[in-house]
Amino acid sequence: METLASLGDGFVVAFTLQNLGLALIGCFLGTIMGALPGLGPSNGVAILIPLAFTLGLGPTPALILLTSVYYGAMYGGRISSILLNIPGDEPALMTTLDGYPMARKGQAGEALAISGVASFVGAFLATWGLVFLAPQLVKVALLFGPAEYFALFTLAFATLGGISSTNQAKAAFAAALGLGIAMIGVDGQTGVPRFSFGEVHLYDGIDFLVAIVGLFALSEVLIFLEHRGEATGAEAAKKIEIGRITPSWEMLKYCTPTMLRTSFLGFIAGVLPGAGASLGSFISYSMEKRLVDKEGTFGKGDPRGVAAPEAGNNAAAGGALVPMLALGVPGSGTTAVLLAVLLALNITPGPLLFAQNPDVVWGLIAALFIGNFMLLAMNIPMVGLFTRILLVPPRILMPVVAMVSFVGIYGISGSSFDLLVMVVFGVMGWGLRKLDVPLVPIILGILLGNRMEADLRRALTISDGDWSALVASPLSIGLWAVAVIGFILPIVFGRVVKARMRMARDKAGSTSD
Repeated sequence: METLASLGDGFVVAFTLQNLGLALIGCFLGTIMGALPGLGPSNGVAILIPLAFTLGLGPTPALILLTSVYYGAMYGGRISSILLNIPGDEPALMTTLDGYPMARKGQAGEALAISGVASFVGAFLATWGLVFLAPQLVKVALLFGPAEYFALFTLAFATLGGISSTNQAKAAFAAALGLGIAMIGVDGQTGVPRFSFGEVHLYDGIDFLVAIVGLFALSEVLIFLEHRGEATGAEAAKKIEIGRITPSWEMLKYCTPTMLRTSFLGFIAGVLPGAGASLGSFISYSMEKRLVDKEGTFGKGDPRGVAAPEAGNNAAAGGALVPMLALGVPGSGTTAVLLAVLLALNITPGPLLFAQNPDVVWGLIAALFIGNFMLLAMNIPMVGLFTRILLVPPRILMPVVAMVSFVGIYGISGSSFDLLVMVVFGVMGWGLRKLDVPLVPIILGILLGNRMEADLRRALTISDGDWSALVASPLSIGLWAVAVIGFILPIVFGRVVKARMRMARDKAGSTSD
């Protein structure tokens, strides 16, 4: 009852004209960014961070705007997947397998509608999971000391690559690079500058918002400049007929068991650090195919093949917020970006968040419920509008992204030096993406590096320099064990999963020919 009372207080916070307006704007912009191939939730949230700070929003309104963008982008990723056979982001890959064949059969509108309903069911159930699971996880987190937190942060780095990671070695390199960047600035214990090379501007370290906008948003602009002249898929979008935009009652009943099962699977995948929406989508589709595809209709335009990955990846998006809010450890790339926003607002996620900032956390959760209903109401009637957005050429879109990045960062810091740092990170992000090095571990290293170092020093100070203190409690031993297993498991089983995902991608590509 206490949890429901707190949620009620959250609705009081969320139900203001400003917060409702921000949720609506966030859902709309997020859907657009999710629909545009290549942007995705992480980039969408990163691009709008400067806007949130430039507008001078408080903690709760800023988080409502950005989490609405997050949920909206998860919804929007299905639009280009179904209409163009081009996933808006990696979690939407599995949606192409049955979504595009449905579109080819003249059922594009129904495919978009059933995916919208499945996204709503997955996100709605995951938000309830967040309501009840996060406060319980907080009680466990209160048992954590410095050694346990150091093991927990190590666990986050070890599992961040996930089973779908391209290369665990590259993920480890990216994490080490992020930790190295976090060390730039004045040492908090000795007061001695480190890796600043005599540059006064670096004494305060690297601003993680500058790093995030550079690595995600600006590198996207540079990728576009490199590949200018490539087809955008606009011609393909013109050829697809939307048709009926509301699914029949029989189709909804047919897909409902699929939505419920895959929402549970996706939520579990989201709660696990490093698994994220990509794995949630893949597991949901694979399990549902094995369970119900008795006639071999999956991959040929079965609506359950659209509902399964959409419910799974949206449930995983909600599940990833659980460890981020309760432990301060992001469960996905986008929640790593949201963690940076919380820290920039002087709010520390973790066990004390629910006690010290209940208005922020419960207002945010209430806004997620509101945003879900907004997205459901918005996505089905406005399908035609969102499909036209796919016709916007990148030569118009990318200059807007660059402008928002530069103006927003300068508005936050007022420093031209930060703009130069952002450009450096943009070029670095472009180079790392070409080498297929993941960017999220770099961000996580920048965010958690100083906290990791402080916890390590504190643990060693308490134990008088005894390193065995890091594995002195059953909790820390368990965390270290999970970290080792989480790092080794993808190396052992990752090839199988990646091979299957590659087959799915190839199959999706062949259906478009």
